[in-house]
Amino acid sequence: MLALSGCSSTIADMAMPADAPARQKDANGYLPVHDIPPDRADPTIKPADQAKIEQELIAARERQAQAQASTAAQSGK
Repeated sequence: MLALSGCSSTIADMAMPADAPARQKDANGYLPVHDIPPDRADPTIKPADQAKIEQELIAARERQAQAQASTAAQSGK
């Protein structure tokens, strides 16, 4: 276990590819969990699109239930 920890620091200090983003030098190392992005001005899915998706999901669920019922009926014979 001790040898593993020594290798990880060496790997972390290796040179990064040229197109890789620069690593931040944060003293405390904690992620900024309280820095949240602002609310969106527009909804991600328009209500009409959401209703259409819900109807498609309901239809798919019904098709699956019918297929499962027919498979169960056929295996019961």
